Amino acid sequence: MIGHLAYAVGSPCPTLVLDARYLPRDRDALLAALGDARRWMSDAGGDHVLKVALIEPSKHPLCDLDYRFIQALPEDHGKFDLLGSCGHSVLSAITSAAENGMVPRLVPGQRVRVNVLNNGDYLACEVDEVTKESTRFTMHFLQTPPRPVSAMLLDGSPVTTLEVDGTHVDVSLVSAGNPYVFVGSKGAGVETADELFADDSALFDRLSRIRVAAAAHLGMPADSVFPKVAVTIPGEDGKLVVRAISVPSWHPTLAMTGTACLGVAAGIEGSIPWQAAQEAGCGDNVISVVTPGGVVEVFAAMSIQDDQRHVAWITVGDKRVDFHGSFFIEPLAHFQFKETSECLSESAA
Repeated sequence: MIGHLAYAVGSPCPTLVLDARYLPRDRDALLAALGDARRWMSDAGGDHVLKVALIEPSKHPLCDLDYRFIQALPEDHGKFDLLGSCGHSVLSAITSAAENGMVPRLVPGQRVRVNVLNNGDYLACEVDEVTKESTRFTMHFLQTPPRPVSAMLLDGSPVTTLEVDGTHVDVSLVSAGNPYVFVGSKGAGVETADELFADDSALFDRLSRIRVAAAAHLGMPADSVFPKVAVTIPGEDGKLVVRAISVPSWHPTLAMTGTACLGVAAGIEGSIPWQAAQEAGCGDNVISVVTPGGVVEVFAAMSIQDDQRHVAWITVGDKRVDFHGSFFIEPLAHFQFKETSECLSESAA
C-alpha cells in the first residue's frame, strides 16, 4: 500500500495519509494494521510520525473527502486515540489527496470540503497559493445551521472549578473542532509570555494534571489525549498569548482546532478566554493569538439569534503544507492486492 507524508507547518509532526478504501473497516483489524505500519516506520526512522489521516471520496453529497484522524501514542506502537480531529492533518490529507488524484490538482481559489468522521465537523479548506514546494490554505470550520455558543460549553457553564493538587482551579471547558480545557494566568501560575513560553517542566506537569482532572470531570477516558489543554493569558497590543500541550510535549504553535475553539471561547461571556480577551482589549470577532511559533489570527462569524450569540463559521488562515512524498508501506501491501489483481485481470481480458 502507498502512504503519503505531508507536513503542515506549525504541527508537532508530519501526517501519514492513507486511502481508507483499502484498509479494514473493523476497528480492531484497522488498529492492528496501523500498529504493524507504525512498527515498520519506526524501524525505518519514522518513529516521530504520530498523526495518521484516513481519507476517501466522501459519501456526503456536499463534501469532497471523508476524513478520519487517528492519533498514535508514543508509548506503544499499537496504541491509538480516535476521539478527536486535527486541522493540520486535514490540510496534509488534502495535499496528499491532490497528489494521488483523489481530488483535482490544487489551484488558488479552489475549495475542498471535508467531512470529519471523528466528530461530525464540516470544513471548507480554501487554497490560497500553490508553489512547487508547498500549498497555503485558509480553513473554515462550518456550523450549519449556526450554533449557539452556549451549546459548545461542555458542562453548561463558562467557568468550571476543578480540584487539582489539593487546590481549586478555574477552567473553561469548550468544544469546537476539539474539546479544550482553557486555563488562565492564576490557574497556570504565570503572568507573562516569557513565563508561559519558558522551558518549564513543572508547568507542563501541572497542565497535564489539570487536563486529566478535566477528563475525569467530563467522564472521558483517562488514557485519551482529549480534551486538550491550553493556557490563555492577555498579551500586548490587543493580542492573546496561548500555549498548549500536544503529544508528547508542548505544541510548537497552537492546533488549528485549538485556534478555532479559542475563537469561539473568546466570545462566550465569562469564560477564561473571554476574560483574557477583555483584559487585552481584543476585537469582537478577529483575534490575534501569540504562540511560541508565531502569531495566528482567528475569525469567528457571530450573530445574535433569540437573544443568544450564535457562531456560523470559524476561520483560521495562512497555513502552509509541504508535501514530503509517497512511499510503499510493506506491512500494508496485502490490503491493495485485490485491486491490483482486478486491474491485471481486466487488462488481459
